[in-house]
Amino acid sequence: MALTEETVQDKLEIVGDFKHIQVRTATVIKKDGVEISRSFSRHVVAPDADVSGESADVQALATQFHTDAVKTAYAAHLAASNPE
Repeated sequence: MALTEETVQDKLEIVGDFKHIQVRTATVIKKDGVEISRSFSRHVVAPDADVSGESADVQALATQFHTDAVKTAYAAHLAASNPE
């Protein structure tokens, strides 16, 4: 009876005006090669985030969608939302 655990990013979505990247990660537990459990976690990558620790797929999406225009608009939105 061998139990194994596998973690995989199974869903990547681009959402909203500022092109946030939603990442869903699945943790799959298998017993003798047959899946017996699957759970999910999520995190969001904002346009101003450091993506160096993200997967190659997330980095590619950030390069494509987090353009200078999007980053500038997001920074302006944050500044307007948090006036000091």
